[in-house]
Amino acid sequence: MGSSTRTLEIVCTSVGCAVQAEAGGADRIELCAAIELGGLTPPVGMVMEVRERCKFPIMAMLRPRTGGFYYSDLEFLNMRRDLDRFLELGIDGVVFGILLPDGRIDGERCGQLVEQAAGAETVCHRAFDVTPDPKAALEDLIEVGFSRVLTSGQQPTAVEGADLIRELLAQAAGRIEILPGCGIRAENVRDLVASTGVSQVHLSAFQSVPDSSTASSQLLFNVGGISESSYQVVGAEVVRAVRAAMDVASS
Repeated sequence: MGSSTRTLEIVCTSVGCAVQAEAGGADRIELCAAIELGGLTPPVGMVMEVRERCKFPIMAMLRPRTGGFYYSDLEFLNMRRDLDRFLELGIDGVVFGILLPDGRIDGERCGQLVEQAAGAETVCHRAFDVTPDPKAALEDLIEVGFSRVLTSGQQPTAVEGADLIRELLAQAAGRIEILPGCGIRAENVRDLVASTGVSQVHLSAFQSVPDSSTASSQLLFNVGGISESSYQVVGAEVVRAVRAAMDVASS
């Protein structure tokens, strides 16, 4: 685990990813499934195995489907049941975001999940980045009681959203943590930290790994046209490079 004064959080989509993230010096992970769809709730078996193998804090995604973040009663019940099970498995926090039809924070439902989390960390994911008024939304998250918000500053990447991230950090004034994410790499993390003043970052550190088992077939087993000949896994060396850049920034 990293020793920097800045926290490095890595997105993980499998047990192997988590093991590699820990080996590379990550301080914390966000565990999810289907990252190519923006991240969905991870399987219970995956969460169980990662919890048994890894010592660092685990943030588990609560996102029952693709699309936006306005959920039906059944989808919300699904999220509540997943949260109960994850707490039983000893996860350290959960990552979710629930919006109203007009894109504003659904304070009532988010508050119910924060209360249900019973002291575990609660992180609002990048649903925040589609809210119509980010500064009002931040106050809503603070009122609800979220521990942290993941944001790219409402831009395609955190580097492009650095100005808003800096403003949100000032507005938060220690009442909620600001976690920048999206498009962060070893080559830009130092500048991002310097320009925003944040103490933590969130990023993916995937490498493509070949899978030859489908080489003789043109069939696809997914609906998105994604190649079946390879898959993504966290690379310890990628994490290590970001860790080194962050440690230099902290020195």
